[in-house]
Amino acid sequence: MMFSSLSVIGLGYIGLPTAAVFASRKIKVIGVDVSEKAVNTINRGEIHIVEPDLDTVVHAAVAEGYLHATRTPEPADAFIMAVPTPFNDDYSADLSYIKAASEAIAPVLQKGNLVILESTSPVGATEQMAAWLAAARPDLTFPQTHGEASDIRIAHCPERVLPGHVMRELIENDRVIGGMTQKCSAAAVALYKTFVQGECVVTNARTAEMAKLTENSFRDVNIAFANELSMICDKLAINVWELIALANRHPRVNILQPGAGVGGHCIAVDPWFIVASAPEQARIIRMAREVNDSKPGWVLDKVKAKLEAWHSANPGRTRSEATVAVFGIAFKPDIDDLRESPALDIAKQIADLGCQVQVVEPNITELPVALYLNNVKLVTYEQAINCDVLAVLVKHKPFVDQKAKLANSGKVVDAVGLLS
Repeated sequence: MMFSSLSVIGLGYIGLPTAAVFASRKIKVIGVDVSEKAVNTINRGEIHIVEPDLDTVVHAAVAEGYLHATRTPEPADAFIMAVPTPFNDDYSADLSYIKAASEAIAPVLQKGNLVILESTSPVGATEQMAAWLAAARPDLTFPQTHGEASDIRIAHCPERVLPGHVMRELIENDRVIGGMTQKCSAAAVALYKTFVQGECVVTNARTAEMAKLTENSFRDVNIAFANELSMICDKLAINVWELIALANRHPRVNILQPGAGVGGHCIAVDPWFIVASAPEQARIIRMAREVNDSKPGWVLDKVKAKLEAWHSANPGRTRSEATVAVFGIAFKPDIDDLRESPALDIAKQIADLGCQVQVVEPNITELPVALYLNNVKLVTYEQAINCDVLAVLVKHKPFVDQKAKLANSGKVVDAVGLLS
């Protein structure tokens, strides 16, 4: 099966790299996004996110005419949905973005098209997407009613990449292909084999959905173990990073590193989809989420303790005069992604205490809306190191390179082991 054109719906941290890699293989790619700023930026051959090597690939793809962005879907041989799937207040999945994307592409669908849901989704979301498409295009047939004879092929193929290494991992990693029928899976394999060097492993749509949720829940449980250890070790006056390094010398032990919490659109979100679908059975998964969600509050308490120490040493001054430097607000090192970031949440709560907050985040040029506050400003590392309290929340490489400037100050809350 040959594909000469592809449309990627959603040009964010996954959609844009995916579009760029396909375009680099000389496939005409139509990128669709609701953001006019993102569309205009891409059409200039530039990028609106931070991801190593992506700028070069996008620039070449646009210059050679294989990638263009638009806010309105256009006909194509295949469509990839890469839109957000946040959770609701009850931790169930919000599929409104998938529904909106389905209704947007429905008018341009043609017989023989392939539609792939890449967005991380709860079990059953691919079938729901197929139902929305069918309702919008009753003149076409879909797998849920016509099986292998359907006009439209539908599959779930979740991404499996590490931010900061997306371009390499898109190409090298194995891919789970979950078609609603065997022909749907075969069509999806043919599309991804355009660039995927790893194995394309075929299963059904529901298992593919659960596989991605399981991968991220596994990570979440392991991070929760590390975060719980950090809180236990703090109580027992033990250096948790030294402890983990020693324990990991066992040939069958591999404990992850604790931090300020867990963020990002995957690990901090996906386990809740499993909990929501099977609340009585998902006990360990729920507990891991609760441990990781509690870690920012624990870090905040450490900052408050440093502020109290500052106040005791400066009895004539008020908290509004105290300065707190926050080193890092991204959800992980060396990226600009702030989605579900525990560091960002901690920075906001520190600001709510009334002190002056100086944010050091080398991967952004302006503060997010959540920190548009009179007592918060974005500063350089050098400007921040003289603050009264220094909260290290993300282990960015520039911080590692300059950590000697923070050592032995007695003012540091080190949530990521920068000084260990």
